Amino acid sequence: MPSKSISIFDRVSRQKLWAGAVIAGLVVVFLIFDGVTKVIQIEAVKEASVQLGLSASVTPAIGVVLLICTAIYVIPATRIFGAILLTGYLGGAIAIHVRAENGAFPVIFAATFAVLLWIALVLREPRLLRLILLRQWPADPVRDAE
Repeated sequence: MPSKSISIFDRVSRQKLWAGAVIAGLVVVFLIFDGVTKVIQIEAVKEASVQLGLSASVTPAIGVVLLICTAIYVIPATRIFGAILLTGYLGGAIAIHVRAENGAFPVIFAATFAVLLWIALVLREPRLLRLILLRQWPADPVRDAE
């Protein structure tokens, strides 16, 4: 039986786990705060929605979508799917801000959160770096035997 070598992408140190958990925690707290303010329709959030060209009546639904995506990201078994969903959500936020010509800050802010949620994920699951960026898939004994 061949020995399995562990690459740098498979190792998770305690520091990386903690760093990933802290970053993810901060991102999740902000996303929950943002989602809740949309659901309960804080006046500033309604005004911002209207300024972006959205009806204030859609703001709670957007908040619910954000909270659901965030919940999926928090669950360990579904966190990769949650990261994909949140990336799409934040991409939509970027598109809305670009369309409304709000300047660079809101775009950079949303993009930063998207990057941070993936950094947190990769710190806790370093194999993702190999899978996604380097496209190095793990060996499949069933497929390789055929």
